[in-house]
Parts: sequence; structure tokens; C-alpha cells
Amino acid sequence: MKLTNDLFNQTQMWEEKGISVPTFDVLKMRENTKQNPTWVHFGAGNIFRGFIAGIQNTLLEKGLVDTGIIAVDTFDEDIIDNIYKKYDDLVLLVKLKSNGDMQKQVLAGIGESVKGSDTVRLKQLFENPTLQIVSFTVTEKGYQATAVDIDNGPDKPVHAMGVLCSLLLARFKANQAPITLISMDNCSNNGEILKTAVKDIALGWVKKGYINRDFLDYILTETLVAFPCTMIDKITPRPAKEVEDELTKLGIEDISPIVTSKNTFIAPFVNAEVAEYLVIEDKFTNSQPPFKEVDGVYVTDGNTVKQVETMKVTTCLNPLHTALAVYGVILGYDRIYKEMENPMLKTLVEKVGLEEGMKVVVDPLIINPKEFIDEVIYERFTNPFIPDDPARIATDTSQKVKIRFGETIKEYIKSDKLDVNDLTYIPLVIAGWLRYLMGVNDKGEHITLSPDPLMTQLQSKLQSVKLGGSYNGEAKAILSDAQLFGVDLVECGLASKIEELFKELIAGVGAVEATLKKYCA
Repeated sequence: MKLTNDLFNQTQMWEEKGISVPTFDVLKMRENTKQNPTWVHFGAGNIFRGFIAGIQNTLLEKGLVDTGIIAVDTFDEDIIDNIYKKYDDLVLLVKLKSNGDMQKQVLAGIGESVKGSDTVRLKQLFENPTLQIVSFTVTEKGYQATAVDIDNGPDKPVHAMGVLCSLLLARFKANQAPITLISMDNCSNNGEILKTAVKDIALGWVKKGYINRDFLDYILTETLVAFPCTMIDKITPRPAKEVEDELTKLGIEDISPIVTSKNTFIAPFVNAEVAEYLVIEDKFTNSQPPFKEVDGVYVTDGNTVKQVETMKVTTCLNPLHTALAVYGVILGYDRIYKEMENPMLKTLVEKVGLEEGMKVVVDPLIINPKEFIDEVIYERFTNPFIPDDPARIATDTSQKVKIRFGETIKEYIKSDKLDVNDLTYIPLVIAGWLRYLMGVNDKGEHITLSPDPLMTQLQSKLQSVKLGGSYNGEAKAILSDAQLFGVDLVECGLASKIEELFKELIAGVGAVEATLKKYCA
């Protein structure tokens, strides 16, 4: 059994092994895609393969579309050769349920795969007026208008945004056909971020005389080029050995992960959690795919997209992740699900989210906040088959606390019904982060902390604080930083509570566990 076109001659065998396979005419779909492309996607990693390509697979199965997505990668072209073309653009998706069951499905939502360096094929695609959507999962760092792309001009783009602008210019010259550009990366206001990058490169080219201003006018005309915002939520972790072993046991050959020349660890299969959400702003310049026919995908107005994102990042998921991250590292955990087996840490996230955060959360109506957070706490975080590491989540915490905690604190301050000083568990998380910054675990041993752009600066303010030693207000310099938290925690009166909790956490070896027991037992 191989994950190639040969499986379509062995569908009964695959089904008997518990692996569902496409029922639509895959070869016909690929031919349609080549002739009349409708959707190109940049960023050929796991979130695309396991979620976005799955959306198209569902629409194909329902007979609502007849083309696939064209996958492009500008960063790691080894993926195209060794994961896409080698396996005939098929994906083996394994959804990991919390009870240990593995739901296995072959996806054929990808109609073609193209290297970012194949400018001939990419120009053909962008010059074709049938192309409706270009989407992206290139990470937040991928949306940069780099100096090299501006200096090189449209003929020699290097990075993703430069390549995109060059291709949009080709479309402009060919027919000025409308197009919708959709960032599906997990960052706030992603549509605006994408639009800014495209605009900045185009403006740079205008200033350097590479192009005239007509192209800039084209990409800034919303009826011709749209940049809807989205909110995406799905965990697609590294390929798991347990999944590889299970697939091998079923008789599937050549399924092991590889490491590319760009150090990408990737496999022909994608293991992922079951839960998935994609909320898209209803801002399309041309025909909108029937996204609403897919479970977990919502098309709505821009304000609702922002409300869903705010619900997730300020209350229902991200703050809970950070709480588990900092305490998990201090207490020596290597998996989120293991932390959730600790009743004190489980109580902590319940209190942060269900008790303190839910009092100010805005209900976006299309997704119920209580149902969402219950799924996060009791199904997603507890899933032992999602190998998520607290240390990974603790990366760049200084860049996250403003949104994950500062927004809720500000809502308490603004409220005439709530008192910010009634907060206990959000302050306990912030105090835990300060304790984490000391770089010492609860046993008093040195620990390596995750990368953070402000790490040196923050640690220097706490350098005189020692485990078991005295506290002399050193944390005030951090807690009063309104840039860091979005609000001056000293000025609003919350800092004193955080400092008292911090003193308890640094009392000595075992103080972190003792403090959690005191407040979360």
C-alpha cells in the first residue's frame, strides 16, 4: 500500500484498513485545475495540508467545486519534490481523538504543486482570469516587505511577498482581473498585514521607477483586489512516531518523516487534533467558494471575525495556553496534556478562563464562547495524542501578554460592575511568568528558557531576586510597563497583588507547587 495514485485501484483494501479515500474523480479534478485554476495557496506546510486542503476535499466530495488547490512553497522547495510530487499530491490525514482513536482519511484537495521558483507556471496561473483566490500560511514573519524585494524589482523577487507582487503585476498587465488574497495565518488583523506588505512593495517599486502608479491603484481598489481578515484555529503538531508506527502496521509503505535541507521535519501524513475553525471576512471580489457548506468554516462580516479572534486570544484559548506554558516549564512538564492531569493546573486554567475571562468576553454569536472554552479545556488540552510542549508555547511570551491578559484587565478597569482588584488568577499567571523569568525551576535548578526578544531586558530587572531571598520591589519596573501589558499595572492597582503572589512563588524550593496548592487546590 502506497500513498500514490495507485491507491485508486485498491480503494477497497484501504477502506478495509479503516482509511477513507476520495470518491470523486481525482484525475478529472487535476485536469480541471490545470485548465481553469481557481485557488492558489502559498505555504505548503501541515496546517495547509491537514486543514485547508481538507476544506477543498470536502467541497469536491459534495460536488460543489471541480478544481483543487494549487500548492506553492517559496521557502522550502524540497517539500514540493519530496512530500507533494513523490506522493502524487495526496495527503494522509490522521485526526487524533482524546480517547486514542485515529480517524484516517486520504485527502485529494490539492490539484497541483508548484515550486516558488517556477515563475513560468506561476505567471500562467496568475494571468488566468479564472483564478479567484490566493491564500497564505507563511507565518507572520512571511508578510515582510523586504528591502531586497523592493530593490530587486518585479523581475527578481526573493521572498513570498515579493513573489506575490510580481505575480499580481503579471495579472494586472494581462487582464486586471479581480482577485481575493486571504491570509490564513494565526495573527491578528492578518488581512491588513498582507495588504500592507503588498502595498509597501508596490510603492517601493513605483518610487524606484520599476512600475507606474496604475498597478498600485489596482491593488488598492477593493472591488478588484480584496484582503479579507480571517481567524484560524487548529493544532497540527510534528509528525508523531505513534502515528507513523500505526500506519506502518496497517501496511502503508514509505510513510516516514523526512528532514529537508531547510530543516523542516515533515511526513507524507499529517497528524492533527479534531477541532478546527476558520472564520473568513465576507469580502470577495469575485465568486465565493461555498465555504459555508463545510463544518468549522464560517463566512461573516469583518467585525464578527475580530470578535471571534478576540474571544479566542483574550479568553478562551491563548491565555490558558500561556498559563500552562510558564507553570509547565517551572514544574518540569514536557506536554500540555500531562499538566491537565494535575488538578491544580486544571483549576488554574478554569479560573482564568471560565471565571475571570468569561465575565468580559464578547459573544460573536456564530461560535458560543462557553462551548468553545469547554472544548479547549476538557477535550483539546487533555488530548494525550497532541504532543504540545509548554516550552514551545512559552516562546515570545513578552509579545503576547498585552493581548492575552492586558485586554481583559482593561475591560475590568472600564467596567462599572467589575473591580480589577477582584482578579486573582490572571495575576497568578503574571506572577508565574515573573517567576519563570528567573530561569530556575521549582527544585531550584537552572532551566533553559524559550527565546524571547525581551528576555535579556526583563531578566536584568529581576537579577537581584533570588529563590528563597528577599523581594524589594524589583518587579515594579516590569509591571508598570504599559507597552508590555497594554496598561500600567502599578497605576491600576493590580501590581501589589501580583507582587504578593510573586513573593510566595520565590519563597524557596517547592514554593510554586505550594502556592498553586493554596489558590487552586
